[in-house]
Formats: sequence, structure tokens, C-alpha cells
Amino acid sequence: MAQKTIIQTNDAPAAIGTYSQAVKVGDTVYLSGQIGLDPESMQMVDGIEAQIHRVFQNLRAVTIAAGGGLGDVVKLNIFLTDLGNFAKVNEIMAEYFAQPYPARAAVGVASLPRNALVEADGVMVL
Repeated sequence: MAQKTIIQTNDAPAAIGTYSQAVKVGDTVYLSGQIGLDPESMQMVDGIEAQIHRVFQNLRAVTIAAGGGLGDVVKLNIFLTDLGNFAKVNEIMAEYFAQPYPARAAVGVASLPRNALVEADGVMVL
């Protein structure tokens, strides 16, 4: 069985369920979904733009805690309650990621935890 290392940082929201912020197996880190929760207050930030920024900031904090950064993300999954916000995700994502960009999926969903408008998870290779 592969050795698992649990990644946890106070710079991202605490897990609010039966999951870890990330799990490292070998050189691969599996990042749990992040929503627009402020890690200090554990409250949702207001509005789609603020939530997208917070999602990427939270993911960045977990990647750093795992010994990498957003540039090490090879696969990103984005979930939106309104695919009309997809262009805004692309615009803001470009502030956090540089080319070559990770592989990515964007999925429209009916709802997300805590009434979030956006969630993202991913896979990072160190």
C-alpha cells in the first residue's frame, strides 16, 4: 500500500467534512475542492469574482503547504453553478497560473457546499 501524507495548513479553510485538504502519495498531491471560504473567518466571501480569487488563493496555500505551488498543478477541475461565469474564471485564473496551463475541466453543477458559486480541485506533481 502506498504511503500517504496528509497535507494541512491554516492558510486555507479547515476541512469541513470527512476529508483532508490534500493527500500526497509519492510525488503526486491530490488537492481537495476549495470554495470561497475565508480561512480565518470560515465565512463565504461575497460575489463571484471574490469567490474565484479566494478559491485560487486557498488552492495556492495548500500547494505551498505540500511543498510546491500552483505551477506544479497538472490537472484542475472547476465546478460552477452558472457556466455564464466561465469567462470570468478564465480571466482570474490567468492571474494565478502561467503557461503552460494545467489540463482542466469546467463543469456546470446545480449546487455546491455552503451555497458557493465556484469550487476547484486538482492534482499536483512535485
